[in-house]
Amino acid sequence: MCVRSCFQSSCLQWAWRTAFLKHIQRRHQGSHRWTHLGGSTYRAVIFDMGGVLIPSPGRVAAEWEVQNRIPSGTILKALMEGGENGPWMRFMRAEITAEGFLREFGRLCSEMSKTSVPVDSFFSLLTSERVAKQFPVMTEAITQIRAKGLQTAVLSNNFYLPNQKSFLPLDRKQFDVVVESCVEGICKPDPRIYKLCLERLGLQPSESIFLDDLGPNLKAAASLGIHTIKVNDPETAVKELEALLGFTLRLGVPNTQPVRKTMEIPKDSLKKYLKDLLGIQTTGPLELLQFDHGQSNPTYYIRLANRDLVLRKKPPGTLLPSAHAIEREFRIMKALANAGVPVPNVLDLCEDSSVVGTPFYVMEYCPGLIYKDPSLPGLEPSHRRAIYTAMNTVLCKIHSVDPQAVGLEDYGKQVAYIPRQVRTWVKQYRASETSTIPAMERLIEWLPLHLPHQQRTTLVHGDFRLDNLVFHAEKPEVLAVLDWELSTLGDPLIDVAYSCLAHYLPSSFPVLRGFNDCDLTQLGIPAAEEYFRMYCLQMGLPPTENWNFYMAFSFFRLAAILQGVYRRSLTGQASSAHAEQTGKLTEFVSNLAWDFAVKEGFRVFKEMPFKNPLTRSCHTWARSQSQWYPIGTRSYSSVPEASPAHASRGGLVISPESLSPPVRELYHRLKHFMEQHVYPAEPELQSHQASAARWSPSPLIEDLKVKQPW
Repeated sequence: MCVRSCFQSSCLQWAWRTAFLKHIQRRHQGSHRWTHLGGSTYRAVIFDMGGVLIPSPGRVAAEWEVQNRIPSGTILKALMEGGENGPWMRFMRAEITAEGFLREFGRLCSEMSKTSVPVDSFFSLLTSERVAKQFPVMTEAITQIRAKGLQTAVLSNNFYLPNQKSFLPLDRKQFDVVVESCVEGICKPDPRIYKLCLERLGLQPSESIFLDDLGPNLKAAASLGIHTIKVNDPETAVKELEALLGFTLRLGVPNTQPVRKTMEIPKDSLKKYLKDLLGIQTTGPLELLQFDHGQSNPTYYIRLANRDLVLRKKPPGTLLPSAHAIEREFRIMKALANAGVPVPNVLDLCEDSSVVGTPFYVMEYCPGLIYKDPSLPGLEPSHRRAIYTAMNTVLCKIHSVDPQAVGLEDYGKQVAYIPRQVRTWVKQYRASETSTIPAMERLIEWLPLHLPHQQRTTLVHGDFRLDNLVFHAEKPEVLAVLDWELSTLGDPLIDVAYSCLAHYLPSSFPVLRGFNDCDLTQLGIPAAEEYFRMYCLQMGLPPTENWNFYMAFSFFRLAAILQGVYRRSLTGQASSAHAEQTGKLTEFVSNLAWDFAVKEGFRVFKEMPFKNPLTRSCHTWARSQSQWYPIGTRSYSSVPEASPAHASRGGLVISPESLSPPVRELYHRLKHFMEQHVYPAEPELQSHQASAARWSPSPLIEDLKVKQPW
C-alpha cells in the first residue's frame, strides 16, 4: 500500500473515532463520568512518578553518563542488576538506607564499567530540584481530570532520602491517594501494591487507567483488569489519555512555560507597542509565556485581545558578532510569504531596544504540532515515514526558490559559501572557547583543506531540523518553517546534511535527541542515505561523493553552537533552561565530526591517483588532491624506481612504485587486506561505535587482528 493510501486510511479511522467520541460526549454531557468506547466507566487515573510525572532515572542517567564520560548504559544496567533482590529494588522497599544503597550501587557500577563511577553525583542530580520537576503537560492534565470529578492517584516506586523523608517531589494536593513503595514495603510490579491503591480509591480495576513507562509494571496492572497506557513521551501519553476519557486535558499553549526570571520582559511597554501596531484599544491583560525550546533567541507566546502572537528577540547582554540575526529572520520570512514555502505571517520588526530590552519581531502564532523527539513516539511507522517525506519535500521547496524573484538576490554572497562558513564558525568557536578540545583543533586544521566544489547556490535555511517545523495536527503536512536566523545564500547540501544529525546522535543526547540507537526499519524512518537519495530524486540531482565532509562540517558547527550556548549560560544569557548542560557535550559532538572527517579521508585516499606523481609544492598538492593531513610547504620529487639512495637522501615517497621491494610487498598485502576485510566492515564498526557497547572492544576488531597478514 502506498504512503498516501495508508495515510488516507488513517485519516478515516481518526475521523470515525473522533465523531464517535463526540457522540458519546454529547450523550453524557453534564456528567462527571466519561464513557470509554468499550462501555466501562472510568472514575480515576493512576500515575507512576518517574518517567510519567517527572524524568525517569534512565533518562537522567543517560544524560549524566554523556556529561561524565561514563560508559553508556552503566547506571541502567546496575539499577536492574539482581532483579527483585538487587540494591535498587531493596532500596525502594526501604530494606536498605540511602548510604547502604549508594555504597553497594557504586561498587556495581564500577565493576561493570571498569572505572570509578561517582554515583553520589548521579543521585544528587536525580533528586535535585532542577531535574525532579513535574512535566507541565501532566500538571495541566491532572487539573483537568480533577475538574471533571474524577479521582487521581500516584503509585510510585520511590525511596527514602538521607534525611528520612520519602522522595516525592510533587504537590500531594494534586492526588486523592498517594501510594509509595518505601512506605508500604512493596514495589511494582507486585500485584498487592495495585490492589492497595484501588482499595484506597474505593474502585474496581476496570474503573481506572494506569500510566507507567515500564512494561512489567503495566503488564501486572493489566492482569488485574486496569486499563494501561505506556508512557514513552508525556505529551503523546496525554493524547492517548484524552482519547480514553473523551475530553481535552491540554487547554494551554503547547511547548510553553512561565517566563523564566532571567528572561522576563516589561509587559507595560510591550502592551503599548502592540496596541499601536494592531490598532486595538483593549483594556484586558496581556498574557505572556515563554516557549520551552530553542537555545538561541528567546521566544514568547503573547495573547492580547483575542490575538495569538509570537515575539522573538535577541538575548540580553554582549553578543557574538553576526549572531542572533533576528533582522534576517524577519526579512526572509516576509519575502517567502508568497513563494510556496510555508512560513508564519510576520507583522513587524522593532529595532527599538527600549520596548523589551533588545530588538525583536512579531509574527502570528501558528498552531500545530512540533515534534521534539525525532523518533516520533506514538506514531505508526507509515505516519513516521510520511512525516520525514514531508520534511524532505519542504526542504526541496526552500532550495527551489529563485532568490531574485523574491527580492533576496543580495541576501548572501553567491560564491565560496562553505569556506566562509568554516571561517565564520571557527571564529564563533574561538570567541566562546572556554578550554582546549583536541577534536575541535584537528577539525579547524582539516576543514579548510578539504573544501568541496560548490555545485549550486540556493536559499539555505541554516538550521533545518524536524523540531523547527510546525506540522498539521491531523496529517503529515508542514504548516510553517521556523528559526531562520542562520539563513543565507549557499550550498544546499549543508541543509540536507544538517537535517540528518539525529541519525547519528543517541536518543539520550540532552540538547538534540537522536535515534542512532533505534531500529529505523521498525520505526519506519528513512535512513540518512535514503533521505539523501529522496532529496536528490526530488531535486533531479546526482548523489554527491563527499557526503562525509558535509556531515563533518555539520557536527563541527553544532559543536561550535553548543559551545556558544554554554558560554552564554555562564553569564546568564542563554534562553534555554538546559543551556548549562551543554558544556561537556561540545567535546562529544566534535568527536563525531572528526569521525566523519576520518571517513572522508579514507574515501579520498582510496580514490587518490598514485601513478606519475608530479613535482610540486606539498602544500599545493594537499589542497588539489584533498590529502588527508596538511603537509608542509617544502618541495619534493618522486621517481619511478625506488632505491636505497633515494631513501637515504630523505626523499618524500608518495607512490607505491617508489617504495623499496620489501615495503612495496607489505603495502600490497595491506591494501588487499583493507579491501577484503576492513572497508566492507566499516558499517558494522560504525554501528558498534554508536551503540551502547562502544566502550567495549568490538568483536570484529578482535577478529581482524587475528586475520592480519603481518
